[in-house]
Amino acid sequence: MLKRIINNNLKKIMLVPAVAASFLLPQTTQATIIGGEVTGGASLTQGGTFINLTVPFTDSNPDNTVGQNTFDTPHLYGFNEDQNITITSEITVNIGTNPVAGDTVASHYIFFDPAGSTSQQGYVDFDSAIYGIATSTATLAASDFLANNNVTYLNPAARGLESGDNVAIDATMNNRLLVDWRASSPGDFIRVFTQLSPAAVPEPHMLALLSIGLMGLSLRRRKSKNSTDS
Repeated sequence: MLKRIINNNLKKIMLVPAVAASFLLPQTTQATIIGGEVTGGASLTQGGTFINLTVPFTDSNPDNTVGQNTFDTPHLYGFNEDQNITITSEITVNIGTNPVAGDTVASHYIFFDPAGSTSQQGYVDFDSAIYGIATSTATLAASDFLANNNVTYLNPAARGLESGDNVAIDATMNNRLLVDWRASSPGDFIRVFTQLSPAAVPEPHMLALLSIGLMGLSLRRRKSKNSTDS
C-alpha cells in the first residue's frame, strides 16, 4: 500500500514539468494597448472617448480602413499592429529612442479623425514601456512594414503631425502616451513602438513551479535507478 501511494505521488509530481512547460513555451503574446482617455479639448465636449479597436474593425466607413476621413468622430482611437517582433534594422522615430537591430518591439497606431477642425487632449496606456513615436510622413512610411494586420491604410502621404500638435511620452509613466493636438481632414495619425510585453516573460511563480517539477523528475529517476540496482 505504501509503495502504491509513493508511486502515485511521484506520478503527480511528474505532471508538474509538463504543466509548467505549457506556460513557458512560446505563446502568442501581445504588447497591447490597455486603456486611454480623452481629457480635454473640443472633442471632450462633443462626447469624445478613447476607443481601443480590435482588428478587423467595423467602426470605419468602409470597414477596417483608416486615413481618409473614414471615422469622422470626436473619439481618440488606437489599435495594435505587429506584435513582439525582433527587428533587423534600426527604426527612426521622431520622439523617444530609435529601436535598433535585435530589439524586440511592438507597433501601435494611434489617431484622431474628427469631422471638422477639432482640438483634443488625452492619453493612451500600453502594457510595456514606449521606445519611441513616429510622427512624420517619412517615419510613418518607413515603418509601415510593421502594420501586418490587413487594415487598409488610406492616403499615406497626408499622414504626419502639423505645427502646434504635441505628443509625448509621460515623464512619470513610460508606458503612457500623451496627446494634445488639433485635427481636421484627413486626421492626425502616429505610430507608437513599445518594448517586449511583460506577458511574454515567464512569471517568477511559473519558474518556481518548473523547479519543483524538475525536482520530482530527479527523485523519480533516482528511485528507478535504485530499483534497477537492487
